[in-house]
Amino acid sequence: MAVLADEDRRRVWAHAMRMWSTFGLGAIPVVKADLRAAVDATDTWIDNNQASYNQALTQPFRGSASAAQKTLLLCFVAMRRVGLSMLRTEEDG
Repeated sequence: MAVLADEDRRRVWAHAMRMWSTFGLGAIPVVKADLRAAVDATDTWIDNNQASYNQALTQPFRGSASAAQKTLLLCFVAMRRVGLSMLRTEEDG
């Protein structure tokens, strides 16, 4: 997967500004320009580290899953790590 287009990065930035407090994370600790730079850096990091992430995945998932499925798995794990309630599962009770 390629890096996001500038407009998509802008949309992530705008969404983060609107939703940050919704997720119970408090106020954004930086100014808007710094958050936008963080969005850009995150997208670039994902692009630069795709091969390493893919190599870390075990078979047969690595060979069978699409790039979108692998990315979504990374997102699910990251969201669970910060305790987002939107990722509540049936197993949580």
